[in-house]
Amino acid sequence: MRENVNVGLLGLGTVGTGVVKMIQRQQEQLFHQVGCSVSIKKVLVKNVDKERDVDVDRSLLTTDPYEVINDPEIDVVVEVMGGVEETRRYIIDALQLKKQVVTANKDLIALHGSELQKIAVDNGCDLFYEASVAGGVPIIRGLTEGLASDKIQKMMGIVNGTTNYILTKMSKEGLAYDSVLKEAQDLGFAESDPTSDVEGLDAARKMAILSRLAFSMDIELDDVSVRGMSNVTQEDLKYGNMLGYTMKLIGYAEQEDNRAEVSVQPTFLDNSHPLASVNNEYNAVYVYGEAVGETMFYGPGAGSLPTATSIVSDLLTVVKNMRLGVNGRSVLAPQFSRQLKSADERYAKYFIRLHVLDEVGVFAGLTQLFSDNSISFEKILQLPLDEKGLAEIVIVTHRASLANYENVLAKLSDLPVVNAVKSLYLVEGGGQK
Repeated sequence: MRENVNVGLLGLGTVGTGVVKMIQRQQEQLFHQVGCSVSIKKVLVKNVDKERDVDVDRSLLTTDPYEVINDPEIDVVVEVMGGVEETRRYIIDALQLKKQVVTANKDLIALHGSELQKIAVDNGCDLFYEASVAGGVPIIRGLTEGLASDKIQKMMGIVNGTTNYILTKMSKEGLAYDSVLKEAQDLGFAESDPTSDVEGLDAARKMAILSRLAFSMDIELDDVSVRGMSNVTQEDLKYGNMLGYTMKLIGYAEQEDNRAEVSVQPTFLDNSHPLASVNNEYNAVYVYGEAVGETMFYGPGAGSLPTATSIVSDLLTVVKNMRLGVNGRSVLAPQFSRQLKSADERYAKYFIRLHVLDEVGVFAGLTQLFSDNSISFEKILQLPLDEKGLAEIVIVTHRASLANYENVLAKLSDLPVVNAVKSLYLVEGGGQK
């Protein structure tokens, strides 16, 4: 029986440092969990002389990734360096050398997860990636193990801490988007180039991963409809609040009759919805199962030790599988062929803010257009504007098909009474479902 497992680490940044700290500090607990010791054998870094917030013997450091990958004594490669194409090559090479792999790389898994899983299975290896979604929140393990016997119908998630921090500050403190973004960058919650976060790309990658697992369907990143939140204004949030809503950037995935839809977009949540109270940099994923009903996974979505917790948990599973001789046997091919809902099959409620002429007959024209497209109103606000002759109208619709909604949008601007379409958002919860 194996007495020690050697780990090679690709990367020693924030997350890699957390992994090393956990392995160093918790040897007794790790031995109790898996029945053998776990050791760091080699670590890939950019600069071996750099000062670090963790004590690592300099002899373990290397700037050559293949000193880690090709080392015959290394059993498990833990990838926390980021990147896609170069990292993909490293992981493929490690798997083909029969090394187990744990990664936190959401970009890589969203784009190449299916390919890498096949290579892992073909080589009798595990490829685990719990930390790729929601940091320390065990959502992937929850879907693949805890809810494995259920049929997942829908998921809604706050899976990006940066955007949740920004929207929380904007909503609760009345701050403008630009000032909150700068504050988030100063605190390290947002990158100097925040595009991936605020335009929804980071969340889209995570939703592709989750929906692929939850629906047992080979969902691709290009299948995710994405809209960012950089255009959200204080006016939008004010009117949402008046109607009883809180704004969040929501990842949404639903399947019916084995046909799926996946999206990421700013969404007004009814204040009674559990996700509406998830604030600041925290993440949460709300899961609807056919048998279990509603469950929610909540916790820190990033950070050194929270993310390292997920990585080391995956590492322990790998080691247990090694001792049982079952590596590479837990992955199942997708059960269902990839089928996406058409616009006629996708239903939601919508928030529409308009500037219209302040005159008799405005509502009649609007009502006729929506009625012609089988869309009814759940809530309406009308407020005067400082600009003479104009009024502001906010409409929340009942559930309507995306096809009908898009048809209304195409014709709204052509109505003589409509001066401008100011904002459009999805609405979830409250009123008619």
